[in-house]
Amino acid sequence: MSAAEHPKIDTSVPHSARIWNYWLGGKDNYPVDEAAGDAYTDVFPGIVTIARGSRAFLRRTITYLVSEAGIRQFLDVGTGLPTAQNTHEVAQQIAPESRIVYVDNDPMVLAHARALLYSTHEGVTAYIDADATNPDRILAAAAETLDFERPVGLILSNILGHVADHDQARSIVTRLMGALPSGSYLCVDDGSLGIDPVFEQAQDAYNKSGAVPYNLRTVDEITRYFDGLELVEPGVVSVTQWRPEPGSPTPEVVAEHGGLARKP
Repeated sequence: MSAAEHPKIDTSVPHSARIWNYWLGGKDNYPVDEAAGDAYTDVFPGIVTIARGSRAFLRRTITYLVSEAGIRQFLDVGTGLPTAQNTHEVAQQIAPESRIVYVDNDPMVLAHARALLYSTHEGVTAYIDADATNPDRILAAAAETLDFERPVGLILSNILGHVADHDQARSIVTRLMGALPSGSYLCVDDGSLGIDPVFEQAQDAYNKSGAVPYNLRTVDEITRYFDGLELVEPGVVSVTQWRPEPGSPTPEVVAEHGGLARKP
């Protein structure tokens, strides 16, 4: 591929995947990312709770999909940098034959993913260099690894907020889910608007920092991603409140909402 297709890693501006990694306690970030992350937490320390709550939500939804829904194929769009309990690790720990396709368009993410994310011998882990706004490219490449005649779990975790236009974001979801068969599932979680004004203040400042803007959405807007699908109980809720572990303390509401739904 040409240099244009594989841009160099830019360490002069903060990057959302690296900042997220920093908040999760990872090491794959640069001083510019730490500075942006610290500036954010100075205004809103709760972002760390949101980041970790989102990761725990992803773990619980994948566990549900493998253990209860019998899903063995996953398409994870907007992967982000590898941290603990990545999609394939959760899925393959339960069902080693699971097949996972990760999608991202950041060279640092893809380099780290290929270096760190090893599949089981029984399963498959593949990586696609593609942008979330190009669902046709994603589907064409994913079809080389996944069988679209069998159900797939589509994961869109904190990626749709990077699509400025909500109708475009919805159309991406519709196109991706439209290619998947009955019995497939959609998992979405994103930062939510109208829950925490301090979070919104911090996000506005972040969006002016030079990083790619991330648009918070109302709970209703997040819920509309699931139009035409069958929501799994308890529906679209704060990520900390989606099927919390039995015996865990009553979870606080955080400004990150998500849900899981089945394609009929």
